[in-house]
Parts: sequence; structure tokens; C-alpha cells
Amino acid sequence: MANRFLVDSDGIDQPQWIGRVEPFMQELSKALSFDGQEVSILFCGDDTIKELNKNYRNIDAATDVLSFENGEKFTDQDGVEWLLAGDIAISVDTLKKNAEYFECDQNSELKRLLLHGLLHLNGFDHGEEHIQKGVEPECEMIKLQEDTLLKFEGEKII
Repeated sequence: MANRFLVDSDGIDQPQWIGRVEPFMQELSKALSFDGQEVSILFCGDDTIKELNKNYRNIDAATDVLSFENGEKFTDQDGVEWLLAGDIAISVDTLKKNAEYFECDQNSELKRLLLHGLLHLNGFDHGEEHIQKGVEPECEMIKLQEDTLLKFEGEKII
């Protein structure tokens, strides 16, 4: 069984590449053996993600990606059971800033943020550690993230 990815944007012009996100996420989740999940992905600007961060994490600042884990199961009209994994929100404004900081293209940064959000929805956590330019990751989540990204270097979304 595959997964369902519901992709949309809010408060920004819808990116031309938005239709390539779902196929990438299908391949990514297959590589990680995540199956039978429903995930919503929202692309927004810094203003929207700042508001989400303030409302749900009590942090009054923009960020690159937020994940809201759900974990409930439901059965659709065809009798198929799905896991509502949760929601991912990504700021395209911060995505651009991150790409500059990490000295990579926006495509690579987008894949990192999508994978990061998906890992959080599947129970992974990195504590206080975050990916930093020139610093080798120590925690398992960040190591898995970076190792998985290597397998998808040739994939193009943007």
C-alpha cells in the first residue's frame, strides 16, 4: 500500500513545483518503509509559520519546518486502514535562507525539510541537535536524515 500526501500552500503564490512534491514523498516514504500513512504538507511564508510556531510551540519566531504528529488511525470507505501521521508546514522564505546558509540549492534544502518533517511524524526526534554547516551529526535522526538524502541526490523537485 502507498501513502497519501495532501500538498497545498497558504499565504504565498503557489510554487510551480508543488505538483512534484507528492511523487517525491511517495519514493521517500517507500525507502524508509513508511506505509499506509496520510500526511498533509503546507507550504507557506514566514508570517504564517511564525504564527503556527507561536500558537503551538510558544515560540514567537519563524522557523523552517514544523511537524504536528497525529497518530490516529481511520478506515476509509473502501475498508482500508490508514494512519493519520500528521501535518508538515514549511516556510519557503526560510527554505531560501537555509539554502544560502548551507550553500546548497533550494531543491536540496526542500528535500531535507520534507524528510525532516516526515521523520518527526514517524517518532524520530533530535533533541537540541540541529543540522549545522560543517558539523557532523551525532543523533540517529539527523544521521538517518543525511544518509537518506544522499540516496535522493538526483531527485529534482525545484
